[in-house]
Amino acid sequence: MNKIFYLKTCSTCKRILNEVDTSGFELREVKGENVSKEELKALRERVDSYSELINRRGRFYAQNDLKNKNLTDAEWEELLLQEYSLLKRPIFITDDLFFAGNAKKTVEQLKQTFGEK
Repeated sequence: MNKIFYLKTCSTCKRILNEVDTSGFELREVKGENVSKEELKALRERVDSYSELINRRGRFYAQNDLKNKNLTDAEWEELLLQEYSLLKRPIFITDDLFFAGNAKKTVEQLKQTFGEK
């Protein structure tokens, strides 16, 4: 599976997709159709907990005061299935590799791994 989960209205996602060679990847826009339970489980297999897949800079996270809630993995899963903006993005996933988020270090690793456009 070579897939990129992204948000087409996110300027940061657009910038990263324009910087990294995405040939050979299926682009999966998350707003038009929320991630499915199967997709989310595939992502979860790559991290220690669902909380690692959370976008902590988004409006939904702040408005619902999620930083002050001690949610279980099952509760995070339910929120991620309901609210597309809560998913950290972009997420690049292959059979062997997993990159999530837009930290400078992550973007540099993406460029080194997949090449620049």
